[in-house]
Amino acid sequence: MSHDKLVQDASVPVSEQPTRQSALYDRVAEQTASMIIREYSTSFGLAARLLGKGVRQDVENIYGLVRLADEIVDGVAAYAGVSEKDIRLLLDDLEAETEAAMQRGYSTNLVVHAFALTARRTGIEPDLTRPFFTSMRVDITRVTHTPESFDKYVYGSAEVVGLMCLKAFLRGQDITDEQNDTFVTGARKLGAAFQKVNFLRDLSADVDALGRSYFPGINIATFSEEDKDRLVADIDSDLAISGAIVPFLPSTSRKAVALAQNLFAELNRRIARTPASELKHTRVSVPTLVKARLAIAALLGKTS
Repeated sequence: MSHDKLVQDASVPVSEQPTRQSALYDRVAEQTASMIIREYSTSFGLAARLLGKGVRQDVENIYGLVRLADEIVDGVAAYAGVSEKDIRLLLDDLEAETEAAMQRGYSTNLVVHAFALTARRTGIEPDLTRPFFTSMRVDITRVTHTPESFDKYVYGSAEVVGLMCLKAFLRGQDITDEQNDTFVTGARKLGAAFQKVNFLRDLSADVDALGRSYFPGINIATFSEEDKDRLVADIDSDLAISGAIVPFLPSTSRKAVALAQNLFAELNRRIARTPASELKHTRVSVPTLVKARLAIAALLGKTS
């Protein structure tokens, strides 16, 4: 390719234009990923703002890809009338493009390109992306989970996302194998807690609108206080394990993870206080003022 085709600024030597163009493309790709988290998630967007600058960009890049896949399965693709068969093809194409971009360092899809930059910087490999896309495929068809399929689904849809973020948190850190194992367990439990809380707060919508029953053995028609209490206790157990690693995370990620931990712990407490009969028709949320209080607590290094 002729360098002349890359020249956009006469003040920059021709020999430097390819590097300049690459940096511009990388920047636009990452700005696109950052916009996605700001527009789609108040909770994760708020927590991400507490991350160190470099770590924040990597986490936003990861979120961008996750959201893009989710929109294929649950969002605008379905609203546009795309068939189930074509949704599956779109998801297959996204996975193939993601793996290719991780290898070559480039994608025509800006969100995938941003994720590939992070994957190459942090060491994210297909052993984490493949389970994620496998779980996304499960969402294409209506499904009632067994305990085994539920665990597999949660690992691919949420725990691996926690592990991807952990790669960003620990980049450049000198830690022992034992410390890494502890962090991995905590990241998986936090991802699982996030997913289970979202399933519980969206209980009715998932069944009525999407035709899914995520929790094994739970019948929305007979959902009881005992069912709710058991699920809340399981989430509390996950949060207790994940909360234990927060004080030992690098300073660039500690406060952000503490805030995410606090937000979902508060959601779980509010779910616990909501009658099961009401939970079937109400989506529990955390008020803005409470989020602000939890953010202050996270800044002070406190988790709940």
